[in-house]
Amino acid sequence: MRIALLYFLALIYVAAGIYHFVNPKLYLKIMPTYLPWHLQLIYISGVIEIVLGVLLIPEETRTIAAWLIIAMLIAIFPANIQMAVTFWQKNNSSLWMAIARLPLQGVLIWMAWLYTKR
Repeated sequence: MRIALLYFLALIYVAAGIYHFVNPKLYLKIMPTYLPWHLQLIYISGVIEIVLGVLLIPEETRTIAAWLIIAMLIAIFPANIQMAVTFWQKNNSSLWMAIARLPLQGVLIWMAWLYTKR
């Protein structure tokens, strides 16, 4: 079960990273306004997600990848808050999804933490 979750997480991060390039407009809508270079940051974060997803697989890089995923999830949490606020302000019908993402970050952090130990 542990190895299945590992591959599932790796797949999620690689797919999410690729999606930054497929649909950057989605991420532009949720970028916190105080950050500069929105499109560049979307592409950079996409590359980071892909790399970290791949680095979860080898045992030699798994621990550092898991810690970096935790750091990344903490770093992008303000964007998830921004998305929820924006959806609320615009009465977006997907507000429920934006709100559900907030506690999901905690679950993803916990899942990554499972791989911080050898």
